[in-house]
Amino acid sequence: MNSLFSDLHRAVFSLPFLCAVILQLLILQYSGLDSELYRMSVPLVCTLPYSCAWLDESRSGYTRLALHRTSRFWYITGKFTACAVSGGLCELLAAFIFSIRSKTELPQNLPLIFWCAAFWAGFSALLAAASESKYSAYGGAFVICYFLVILHERYWKACHYLDPFEWLSPQCSWLFGQDSITMMLGAMTLLTGLIYACILERRLSHG
Repeated sequence: MNSLFSDLHRAVFSLPFLCAVILQLLILQYSGLDSELYRMSVPLVCTLPYSCAWLDESRSGYTRLALHRTSRFWYITGKFTACAVSGGLCELLAAFIFSIRSKTELPQNLPLIFWCAAFWAGFSALLAAASESKYSAYGGAFVICYFLVILHERYWKACHYLDPFEWLSPQCSWLFGQDSITMMLGAMTLLTGLIYACILERRLSHG
């Protein structure tokens, strides 16, 4: 349990987290919350705080020391949870500060901003664990997001639930409104975490 709180603290109170908030703020100041640039930047910026934490620790040899202090379960849980939470919080904080600075009402989709970013950050951590590559971690979520946007716009326009832009700022009708998207993103994040745990468990088992 201590490792979970330690990871959360290291993820949020860090220079990469601050850089992510500042970068997203600059994008928002330039384009605004309704812009395509902002929506495309979310899967990229949210990966900065903690997506490659396990990869860095594994390469430095710190993982072995950490596992002497905690169980594999809490180690893996801490890494994924801190990644998802820090990714969601950096986007949430940037949107909140932008709204205050621009003297506009807080956007109604703040929960969606958090969960979208949390999912993409967790997905980025999954790519890092699967590929052991920082390039895949930082760029993979953006590529998949862009692929889904193209897939929706060119081929499956009726399947609005495939569109990551729709998750962030819904334009179509959902059964339970934004709650439907929140539940979907929560389930996707949980599934991503389970796959991440399976991969990391195997990595740790083989040293």
